[in-house]
Amino acid sequence: AGGTVNYRTKTPDHDFGAMLSGSYGEFDFMRMFAKIETGDLTSSGTRAYLAGSATTNKNPFNNYGKVDKKQINAKIYQPLGGDDFIAVSGHYNQNRNNFFGSLPLRWDTTQSPTNSAPRVVGSGSGNRFPMNSDERNYLINYPCLTDVPQAAVADTTNSCGTEFDRRYNPSNTGNIRVSSKFHLSDSLILTVDPSYQYVKANGGGTVTGREGRRTIGTGTYTGFSGGNYYFGKDLNGDGDTLDQVTLLAPSQTQTRRIGVISGLRWNMDDNHTFRLNYTYDRARHRQTGEVIGVGINGEPFDVFPVNNPLATGDSFTMQKRDRLSWAILHQFSLQYIGKYMDEKLVIDAGLRMPFFKRNLTNYCYTTSAAGFLDCIGSNPTTLAAYTAANPYSYNATTNTPSGYATPQQRIFNYKKLLPSLGFTMHATDNFSVFGNFSQGLSVPGTDNLYQSFYYPLGTDQATPKPETTDNFDLGVRFRSGRIQAQLSGFYNQFHNRLASAYDPELNVSVYRNLGNVKKYGLDGSIAFQPVDALTFYVFGSVLKSQIKDNVEIGRNADGTTIYAPTAGKRESGAPKYTFGATVRGELGPVELGITAKRTGERYVFDTNEGAFVGTYIPLGAKACSTPTTCTTPVLTPAQIAGTAQIFPNAAPAYWLVNLDARVNLGFLGLNDKTYVQLNVYNLFDQFYVGGFGGALNQNFSGNYNQTTGTWAYSSLPFVQIGAPRTVSATVVFKF
Repeated sequence: AGGTVNYRTKTPDHDFGAMLSGSYGEFDFMRMFAKIETGDLTSSGTRAYLAGSATTNKNPFNNYGKVDKKQINAKIYQPLGGDDFIAVSGHYNQNRNNFFGSLPLRWDTTQSPTNSAPRVVGSGSGNRFPMNSDERNYLINYPCLTDVPQAAVADTTNSCGTEFDRRYNPSNTGNIRVSSKFHLSDSLILTVDPSYQYVKANGGGTVTGREGRRTIGTGTYTGFSGGNYYFGKDLNGDGDTLDQVTLLAPSQTQTRRIGVISGLRWNMDDNHTFRLNYTYDRARHRQTGEVIGVGINGEPFDVFPVNNPLATGDSFTMQKRDRLSWAILHQFSLQYIGKYMDEKLVIDAGLRMPFFKRNLTNYCYTTSAAGFLDCIGSNPTTLAAYTAANPYSYNATTNTPSGYATPQQRIFNYKKLLPSLGFTMHATDNFSVFGNFSQGLSVPGTDNLYQSFYYPLGTDQATPKPETTDNFDLGVRFRSGRIQAQLSGFYNQFHNRLASAYDPELNVSVYRNLGNVKKYGLDGSIAFQPVDALTFYVFGSVLKSQIKDNVEIGRNADGTTIYAPTAGKRESGAPKYTFGATVRGELGPVELGITAKRTGERYVFDTNEGAFVGTYIPLGAKACSTPTTCTTPVLTPAQIAGTAQIFPNAAPAYWLVNLDARVNLGFLGLNDKTYVQLNVYNLFDQFYVGGFGGALNQNFSGNYNQTTGTWAYSSLPFVQIGAPRTVSATVVFKF
């Protein structure tokens, strides 16, 4: 089904009031927040609030980059009698953030096993990840100047403005949400919650624009072709078309979404409740890839190239992708909640029926199964010539396309009846047992569906399968006086397990279908409050997963399959375990809390292998001189000498300790809602590898060599550096 965000906005207060807070911390962190409550404006209880905030901070790891966020929230609430109401909420958020702290996950200190030149910490593909906190700070080429144009000279670009850290990830997002509740009778309640959302955002880095045209056969073309940007015109104003120029080329998305969530609840009696729900969601995604120039200091003229994009000499907008997507959902659901045995047993049963529709139009050529594109405008004559120069064909025997798939539209539909059944049994006043079974459906992402355009309709690859799940959990709870405890176990069976990881080098999301995967584990916690002013809390979880089969990654010349060795392995990216404890206490006006959490190892790849540089023989590979003459592949001595492990198979486990303290300032004569708060994240400045989504295996460089049965290791995942110790203080005034 994809991710959802549930906005819950506070109900405005009955009384007039205001709140003002200011925060300051390390790395020039500053945040201002203000909120005004109108209180009751009418005798019927009409009331509202308006809140705004602004946050800035600098990159903690290098000499460039910042976060700059501004946000506004508002809500007006109108009671309708009883607990019926109608409310309108609004939200607007503007971000102007740089990427930072994302580095290639490798620990080799030289350029290669045969090249002893140093490999230093940094965000470029030729850099590496730090090994400890002493190494995590690095410098980029800033400030700097771009290449100075010269007439009649084939100017080339330099590195100014091209670092990963200088990429922007800007966004403007806003939504309007209506929520309402109406009693149609004493036992019949209707809720209707419509909404509208707008998103304008992009992410990506710089590219090299070429002033010339691309020659294919007897024709020349402008546009995005073969991974390069051909403009066919002067870009830097030096009067020639010989140059290469640095440009900003992020992936742009603009979304307009309308939706409604509605429900009708019938309380048949005190023990039996029925709910009928309907959800509608319709989103228009315009996904493009316009480009814009950068100044002499490497800064883009606009962080949104879509505002004023560059055109080619053939008068069409240059872009690396050009697609229009409609995502539509109709979902019906029915729920029953029943109480039995004097409410000792509660049953929750439901049925959900989603209907997903994806109406996708790609205005560019698809040139590979990985979803790479050529975008050369919409002139019919140009398109006909380009199609003839890059003819598309499909070999049904080897399941291999070649050439370029033309611009096209496809529609995908997914649906499934999804049951759920849960119970809670209160065995005693202090002890209860709970359990649940449910089925889930997650449809392939938009990028995944567009990648399937490279295969002709009717083939399996042209219709990516949805992920389905069977989910089970069973647990116990205990409550007695000052002790609360819970222990639960879960088991999830995935079919066509979908996963993805973002590749910043390619600026694309790489999808993988892991087939059948089972995930299971335990989750537990205990809370103990010996006195009102002191609380102890311990928690922990153990997570296991198992991929059933190896995953196909290519084919030999004789048509046999090569695999990533995933059978029996864990999914990457998720920790093996977590555990920790929290202690909170109060002493007069002072509140103090400390939390320590241990996060276990996380595999980097679904193969559970380490990261390497050099050459590799995949599982099932053959060295084929012809489709009928194949032998066992062997690495050459030079390939063996050039192959080495550069990162372990898992990111190490780590501890994080966080501290917070609050002092109520009422003893100074202020009201009891005014306080000072201190937060310390990562108290002991623990170095750790930050969050990452994992990957199937290490990306390979180029195509599989069917003649030698070998493949070259390629780039590694880019992973965040764990946040350093960060101290911030906040003063809050309420009146």
